[in-house]
Amino acid sequence: VQLVESGGGVVQAGDSLRLSCTVFGIDIYRLIVGWFRQAPGKEREFLAADKLRDGGARYVDSNRFSISRDNAKNVVSLQMDSLKPEDTAVYYCAAALRTSDALVSGGYQNNNFYDMWGRGTQVTVPS
Repeated sequence: VQLVESGGGVVQAGDSLRLSCTVFGIDIYRLIVGWFRQAPGKEREFLAADKLRDGGARYVDSNRFSISRDNAKNVVSLQMDSLKPEDTAVYYCAAALRTSDALVSGGYQNNNFYDMWGRGTQVTVPS
């Protein structure tokens, strides 16, 4: 299984950006997919995850982030709006099998909940 992020780049404050996570080797309907980011000198932080126990998604900021899926292309995307300089970071997608244990655990905000990770894509918002 391989996860590959794309769509990062340099954008201006206030712009929007759509990141994609292409999944190889497993159908995304079998997965809980999370998005994280890590800024220089900071810990990796949770942003969003979907296909949770109720089939829905959770966000740290639902006003600016949203997840969508393209099952035909096996891609999970993160739409980010109103970007700020503090959004500058490497963005990662991660995945865990959507098992009953995973759904009940509720640990989707934790790094160790996921056992599949991409290599990340850089997003830079100059101040």
